[in-house]
Amino acid sequence: MDHAQATPSADSSLGRVGFGLPDCPPGLAELRGRIAAFVRERVMRSEPLLDSGGPAARAELLRLQGEAKGAGLWALPLPAEIGGQGLPPSRYAHLAEAEGASDHGPATLGSAPLLDVLMLGRHATAPVKERYLRRIAAGELRTCYAMTEPDTPGTDPALTSTRAEPGTDGTWTLHGRKWFITGAGEADLVTVMARTGDNPVDLSLFLVPTSASGFRVVRELPVLGVGGQWEIELDGVTVPPEHMVGERGTALHIAGERLRLGRILRCLCWLGQAERAFDLMCVRARSRTQTSGPLADRQLVQQLVFDSLLAIRTTRPLVYEAVARLDAGEDTRLETGLVKVAAARMLQQVADAAIQVHGAAGLGPDTALPSLFRMGRAARLLDGPDELHIAAVARRVLRAYDVTS
Repeated sequence: MDHAQATPSADSSLGRVGFGLPDCPPGLAELRGRIAAFVRERVMRSEPLLDSGGPAARAELLRLQGEAKGAGLWALPLPAEIGGQGLPPSRYAHLAEAEGASDHGPATLGSAPLLDVLMLGRHATAPVKERYLRRIAAGELRTCYAMTEPDTPGTDPALTSTRAEPGTDGTWTLHGRKWFITGAGEADLVTVMARTGDNPVDLSLFLVPTSASGFRVVRELPVLGVGGQWEIELDGVTVPPEHMVGERGTALHIAGERLRLGRILRCLCWLGQAERAFDLMCVRARSRTQTSGPLADRQLVQQLVFDSLLAIRTTRPLVYEAVARLDAGEDTRLETGLVKVAAARMLQQVADAAIQVHGAAGLGPDTALPSLFRMGRAARLLDGPDELHIAAVARRVLRAYDVTS
């Protein structure tokens, strides 16, 4: 049995019990259904091959991307002027859960480079926009983002040690290492955060072609036994002046802008993955029978189902509140911190419960549960560990209770 066979044959998490999903804006319900069907019937069935990496996985991804383009599902949130369909975050959010039910969904449907496209569209120079944006949106060029370093706390970018030295001709030469970079092993372009002065916050971003002399992929970094993350080295990589993204010293501002949307998008994907795990758990509970009867009749199994549904239903409103505030241009730092922690915990909890109901079968390769659980555990570190967000939210809340004024 492959992952797809272990997944219910309909978008049943919505149709059978509902997960508190807000009503789709006009015209999106049908599109969401088409996306859910495409991910379920096309992407999930190819997950073992896509997970394996290498030329075969790349060929399968390109095949699926072609099908997505033919179905009119390609690049839904990317700007229309570069070949996307221009859905704003408030509308795309209703689709991102369906895309994110598979970790490969966003790449297959062309929405994976959204953060890079928005960042370059807002901050890159005109030559860079003209040279790269349309090709990124078309899926011809693959991008990634390099911020974290092996010997530097990822939560403190002011300690970044990668340096960019200016040349007399306006070029910049980069030296350093970055790691835990999603997709770096196959990327064509990588945005690198580097130090451009002695001030701790004098950090800048550079768009680096991976074909540049001095760029090297050091190794793939398995996460709980599965690949997809990479370590890279920049040993005297020189880029032209127009490849600086934004003004010198503005990397932290641009990174913060990027992370706020990025964290919300991750949470939407985690909701979709938690729904998938929940479906698998419920199908198993109803179909698995022992001498004493079906698992669904066991109170402890019912408790796992209840707790999982509660976790999903209480997390979703927080995520959509963050989406609404972001779309309205409001400060979302408090909401983003809350939803990032809540959604990561929720995914790990639901995936763990689903594995428990499956027993030994939940640990093996016949269902998607091992990958969903891995994502749930990694989610508590991605884009900042839980502790970072907990402390930041608490400080922000407590400042409103200043007793000295």
